[in-house]
Amino acid sequence: MLNVSLVTTFFLTGLPHAPALDTMLFGIFLVIYILTVLGNLLILLVIRVDSHLHTPMYYFLTNLSFIDMWFSTVTVPKMLMTLATPGGGAISFHSCVAQLYSFHFLGSTECFLYTVMSYDRYLAISYPLRYSSMMSGRVCALLAAGTWLSGSLHSAVQTTLTFRLPYCGPNQVQHYFCDAPPILKLACADTSANEMVIFVNIGVVASGCFLLIVLSYVSIVCSILRIRTSEGRHRAFQTCASHCIVVLCFFGPGLFIYLRPGSKDALDGIVAVFYTVLTPLLNPVVYTLRNKEVKKALSKLKNGSVFIHNK
Repeated sequence: MLNVSLVTTFFLTGLPHAPALDTMLFGIFLVIYILTVLGNLLILLVIRVDSHLHTPMYYFLTNLSFIDMWFSTVTVPKMLMTLATPGGGAISFHSCVAQLYSFHFLGSTECFLYTVMSYDRYLAISYPLRYSSMMSGRVCALLAAGTWLSGSLHSAVQTTLTFRLPYCGPNQVQHYFCDAPPILKLACADTSANEMVIFVNIGVVASGCFLLIVLSYVSIVCSILRIRTSEGRHRAFQTCASHCIVVLCFFGPGLFIYLRPGSKDALDGIVAVFYTVLTPLLNPVVYTLRNKEVKKALSKLKNGSVFIHNK
């Protein structure tokens, strides 16, 4: 059970920047957020209406788009409020708990999902003839459910460890959302044990997932090199390139923030923008601009809309 705290409200300081840039930053992040939500909704719609995209790869992509849409929603609107109004950074204690839990729930679920997606690509390229039976609808559903359950449990551990401590003094959070490292700095107790457990917890999960993804892609590259036709090799590489780009953009900044000694508040906030704001936008951009099947589905959807409109 969470300890009773004397602090009832935290104040998020937001991104480090000159006050004169408030309006410009607000406009930039608002546009990015709108594009992120619309882009991911578009991917969900296209995959839903096009039967050709009802495959394991796109089943996991729908999960990824859904996560990215809400992952951005957990942090960006509050950041916009901080930029727009003088007291916009205020957040109640319980809202801070909810934000931290939601952030780590969606973030760790996405981490597990990237691992599952790399395993899916490995099976598709290494075992093309047996792929349909190995990655059946039931297996896909179990893998997806496992990522959501694992993310929920992982986040529960993070949140409990962070808010079991008493918070009785300073309430200025040096970040634009409630995250464990800046919150722990405000605790009125020794946090060394908590920081070590959180470091190991995130380290094991993130490093483990990243290692499994790397191993999957090493195996995929070996399988691709055994493909005899250059067209087949090119198609296989193109299929995996989109996933690799998004994975690197997600894991790179995350590992930089959580798996290094010490903490640079200003630097952490700037780097966090990459995986909380930009990566959710990259998902629809990368998967639509680099994927012929999705582009074809979008074209069919557009033509169908025009046909209905004309009719």
